[in-house]
Amino acid sequence: MIGPEEGVMQSRAQAMGAILELLTDQLLIICNGFPSREAHKLRDRASNFYMIGSMGATAGIGLGLALAKPDKTVVVFDGDGNVLMSLGTLATVGALKPKNLIHVVFDNEVYGTTGNQPTYSRVVALDKMARSAGYVNVERVWEREDIVYEFQSMMAEAGPSFLLIKVNEQLEEADRVEIPPAELTARFKGSVA
Repeated sequence: MIGPEEGVMQSRAQAMGAILELLTDQLLIICNGFPSREAHKLRDRASNFYMIGSMGATAGIGLGLALAKPDKTVVVFDGDGNVLMSLGTLATVGALKPKNLIHVVFDNEVYGTTGNQPTYSRVVALDKMARSAGYVNVERVWEREDIVYEFQSMMAEAGPSFLLIKVNEQLEEADRVEIPPAELTARFKGSVA
């Protein structure tokens, strides 16, 4: 496996697209900023919930949903900045151990939505923190075939699972999510039921 230090990382949108192609009826919570915009552009679904403005809350919402709906697989698309903002959520997930939660973190080592200020994920290994917190399945990847393989494995295994995907800083041209919050909530609730 070639590491990201050798320049083979793809964009977050490319990595996200690889996973979005695999989703069927899974519930998906997507963190704020460009990740929500990119996911909306790539594959909008009623079972996607876009965090339009709240940073650091995505994993907590995914955790609550996974606990409330143990018969559904819940996928969280998160960013390194979001995870760093609420590290306590990793411990809560690890302690409560929802078997149906897959926490995917796209790590570009910057706060991309606000101007590429560096995060501490370049020195703080988020995957090691997740493993220490008690996540059952933890992997770090950067190539498309590894992303697909590990995500498919995590869908077949009891979790909680944590997939760290190292990506570059490239952004996809994507408009803001224009679905009004009340409508977004209503359509997501319909897909949960």
